[in-house]
Amino acid sequence: MHAAPLRPSLSAWRSRWAAIATFLIASSQCVAPASAQFSFASAAGKTAPARIATPHVEAELVAHAPQGVEPGATLWAGLRIAHQPEWHTYWKNAGDSGLPTTLSWTLPAGLSAGAIDWPVPRKIPIGTLANYGYEGTVLLPVPFTVAADFQPPAGAATVTLQLHAEWLVCRKECIPEQADLALVLPVRGSTAGFGAEFEAARAARPADVPGRAQATVDGDRLAVSAAALPAALRGRPLELLPETPNIVVTAATPEQGWQGDAWTARVPLDPHRSDAPATLPMVLVATGADGARTGWRIEADLQGAWPATAAPAAVSPALEAALQANAAGATAAAPTALPPQLAPLGTWLAALAAALLGGLLLNLMPCVFPVLAVKVIGFARHGADRRAHRAAGLAYTAGVVLSFVLLGAVVLGLRAAGAQLGWGFQLQSPAVVAAMAALFTLLGLNLAGVFEFGMWAPRGLAGTALRHPVADAFLSGVLAVAIASPCTAPFMGASLGLALGLPVAQALPLFAVLGLGMALPYLAASWLPAVARLLPRPGAWMDVFRRAMAFPMFATVAWLTWVLGQQSGIDGAGTLLALLVALAAVVWSLTLRGRTRVGAALLSVAALVGVVGAWGHNLVRYAPAAAAVAQAGERWESWSPARVAALQAEGRPVFVDFTAAWCVTCQVNKRGTLARDDVLAAFDGKRVALLRADWTRQDPAVSTALRALGRSGVPVYLLQAPGRPPVVLTELLGADEVKAAVAAL
Repeated sequence: MHAAPLRPSLSAWRSRWAAIATFLIASSQCVAPASAQFSFASAAGKTAPARIATPHVEAELVAHAPQGVEPGATLWAGLRIAHQPEWHTYWKNAGDSGLPTTLSWTLPAGLSAGAIDWPVPRKIPIGTLANYGYEGTVLLPVPFTVAADFQPPAGAATVTLQLHAEWLVCRKECIPEQADLALVLPVRGSTAGFGAEFEAARAARPADVPGRAQATVDGDRLAVSAAALPAALRGRPLELLPETPNIVVTAATPEQGWQGDAWTARVPLDPHRSDAPATLPMVLVATGADGARTGWRIEADLQGAWPATAAPAAVSPALEAALQANAAGATAAAPTALPPQLAPLGTWLAALAAALLGGLLLNLMPCVFPVLAVKVIGFARHGADRRAHRAAGLAYTAGVVLSFVLLGAVVLGLRAAGAQLGWGFQLQSPAVVAAMAALFTLLGLNLAGVFEFGMWAPRGLAGTALRHPVADAFLSGVLAVAIASPCTAPFMGASLGLALGLPVAQALPLFAVLGLGMALPYLAASWLPAVARLLPRPGAWMDVFRRAMAFPMFATVAWLTWVLGQQSGIDGAGTLLALLVALAAVVWSLTLRGRTRVGAALLSVAALVGVVGAWGHNLVRYAPAAAAVAQAGERWESWSPARVAALQAEGRPVFVDFTAAWCVTCQVNKRGTLARDDVLAAFDGKRVALLRADWTRQDPAVSTALRALGRSGVPVYLLQAPGRPPVVLTELLGADEVKAAVAAL
């Protein structure tokens, strides 16, 4: 029994399904990003709540207006934060790390808010560092002045205070949180339910000392002398809390004593100090036998001059930009960018060369392997026909180049419209991942010999592909780009990052040259007679090879199912598997004959429709985002700009792995290099914090960080040490490269 002819099946399936590949290249679905922070905001047209709860704190907007809202009066409102055990938020000077709580008010006309009347904080040691903040329950009160001519809006009996609050809550890890809160106050009624807490907060604030202290820089120490303190403090040790950050070493214990009625202290200067203030406000705290803390606020005038300041520790532009995007809620549109500027000719030519080399190396990436079946069989099919080889090579190259240009045009257009997209963006959509899995399932079934497209198509249509092998080669190029889209090769990331910031006239040629580089090996081989002589003659081996090449297609389906599971959870992956089984049943039923074919086809199509109708929604939605904080004992933490800022404030280097589940190169590096014991030991030796920025889903903060690094896709590996410029490693990550970069810290 002879094997079925190979030419019709290959020609037909390329003609049919490369059109679907073209659609996949140009399509994507923009989804709302999963925020890395807890955010509570009211929906349009609804009043915000007065109280919210997160896993770490309960935050409530409270007020104290016992006489109502009377013209010329002063009333109080504030944010009451109840922390979970071991969690804390920060004072106006957060210390060595952290961020102070901020309150932004929206008030009716005639009311004005003052500054937070900060209670005395506690020093919170963290290893060799220290922060200033609050644990347990704290009330941050704010005074409000009512204008003498205040009138309630439109004669209303109430006024509404609206508050947008942001705070950083930390234990060993830090979570940025925010909330929109609102509180309705009666104009003529009394609001006094939290009167006792406002009185306690007023008592906890530091008392102002009428006199002034003196401060002098003595070498690497700051000497302070205060003579106007209450007599009851004489002889008692005091704690010094500067309101200005980064002036003294927060964790240091001052050398202190009393000289008559003057308290003196010497405290080490912060070696990273960047400010030189003439006045130093500070709080001096005394602790009673019962543990009660009482504070006095005094301002010290600097005598003499500050020594030269050190340059402030640098934060990479990428992380700074991402931090700003995150602070803006990470959901609003990005700030209006400047119009793209033409790159210098030398820079552009260098980028073209890098794009050509990156396209060549793209053929070595693991995600391009399935297309080798098309290339090898295409060569063998033409045998010694040199003219056919050359025509096919040119057509394949045209398909690859035009597909890259189309993909580049789509990305540039969407980014110009404000979307935060990059290379491989279409695989951030679960629906596109599911469609690609279905496409590769059909290709695998066809290669395995389960069905032939010619069985269903009219004779004339089925023979069209036979008469036009050049069209087949062109569509093979389209399919190759669809398969290659999840990969990024060396030299490719920098070129794509530059392309996305250039005008269209300079950007699209970069995409075209990238495609030319990918097609160049096939194009060169098609024009070299020696290649054709090396290939075996067409024969039965081609059918065996074709069926063997079905398994890389099925392996790709397994990988895409795993990717979808990362995006849509176990329900999404299960739905996709059920859909693929039903799809395979439909294909099988259409290979039958007679009445059996009709009955089986109806049943299988009904099953396919049932799967889509019952569970199809799992393929177009994201599963709830995983927690952004690593549990104790885990080596890798989820990346966030706030976490990077906190770690760098502690003086720790940071290694960031910008990755995605759909990026095959990322997974190879993750398991082949970053999981090696010697690499992890190198990280531990330098106390490098390991963060993973997951771009599997669309995330504006990650997109902004990548763009600021000059990259448009993953993988990207960033090593950032405080006070040093960031180091971006290569896409094909090697253990020696990582260890050398870490050793240089």
